[in-house]
Order: sequence, then structure tokens, then C-alpha cells
Amino acid sequence: MRKLGIFCLLCFFVSCDWFSSREAKTQKLVEKELQAIDWNDVDQYPLFEDCDETVSKSAQRECFENTLLLHFSMTLQDFEFVLDEKIDESIYVDFLVDKDGRMTVLDIEEHGVLKEQIPEFNGIITQSFKSVPKVAPALKRGIPVNAKFRIPLVFNDK
Repeated sequence: MRKLGIFCLLCFFVSCDWFSSREAKTQKLVEKELQAIDWNDVDQYPLFEDCDETVSKSAQRECFENTLLLHFSMTLQDFEFVLDEKIDESIYVDFLVDKDGRMTVLDIEEHGVLKEQIPEFNGIITQSFKSVPKVAPALKRGIPVNAKFRIPLVFNDK
């Protein structure tokens, strides 16, 4: 009888988890899953129509960046800049691709020489974002998400 009592008491202490609600168990699983997610990375980069979504993530990023840089290059070819001195520098453009695929310029890192010689450059880049081809948003676990990016624009007059 004593062994049966000890066994019942042991089962009672071990079974405390059996009495917790399903909601509490679900909440614990959700919290554990949320901690495991890398919120600084996306599962799929934003994609233009000519980019392949079945390739690796690095190839997706490369296609996205190359298409965007090609667009900027084509836009800048339409302008004729008159420069007092040679410019050889990189400008960094921070932008957001929202969950609807719209692009917005967040910041353009300005440099003295370029700003002095081409004061309208930032406006040209900002305007160029408005004419970027349609882009599918970045995905995280199959859900469209906002994604911030930074790309360099190398400006050299050689």
C-alpha cells in the first residue's frame, strides 16, 4: 500500500504539465518559434519579373540588385552632367521595399564633391525609384514583408 501511495504521489508531481491548458502550451510553442526566427533576413528577396524565384537566395539578391543598378544606369544616361573636377566616389542609397512591392528612398548618403557639383543628383535618384519596374515583395515564411536595403552607386568620371 505504501508503494502504491508513493507511486500515486510521484505521478501527481510529474503530471503537472498535463493540467496546463492548450492555450498555454500553444503560447510556449509560439514564443519558442519566434525566438528561432532570424528577423534580420528574408527567405526570398524582392524579385523583378525577369528574376527566377527558384534559384538560391544569393542569386535572387544578385538579380534584384543588378536589375535595380541597371535601371539607375539607364536613368543616369539620360542626363548630361557638367563637372568642374573629376569625381570618383560611391554613394549609398538606403531604401525600403514594402510588403506591397512599393519602393521608397529612406536616405542617400551625400558626399561633398558630388553634392557641390551635382546638387540635383539626389532628386534624380529619388525620381528614378518611382519608375522602377514592378517588384514582388520580400517573403518571410511565405508572407510578404517590408525589407530595407542599401546599394552602392559608384560614380566615376573617367
